[in-house]
Amino acid sequence: MANQEVGSAGRFGARYGRVARRRVAEIEDDMHDDHACPECDEPAVDRTDTGIWECGNCGYAFAGGAYRPDTPGGRTVERSIRAALAEDGDEQ
Repeated sequence: MANQEVGSAGRFGARYGRVARRRVAEIEDDMHDDHACPECDEPAVDRTDTGIWECGNCGYAFAGGAYRPDTPGGRTVERSIRAALAEDGDEQ
């Protein structure tokens, strides 16, 4: 038997299938990556609870996705808000 390193999904053993365990490992690796703070731009954001993210540098806490501080839907909303604010600025 070869000595293999088991990732975070190793806790599931042989259960649930290879693809599901690999997906869980990818999500958890992404969750624990360094994320930039929206306030101070330092890569010090950590998840404190489900969907709650806090910067270890400046203490800024904000709501985000369950496994990432930003989500595709959130990025879409930010673009829409920026576009709407830009239109308001042009009218005045």
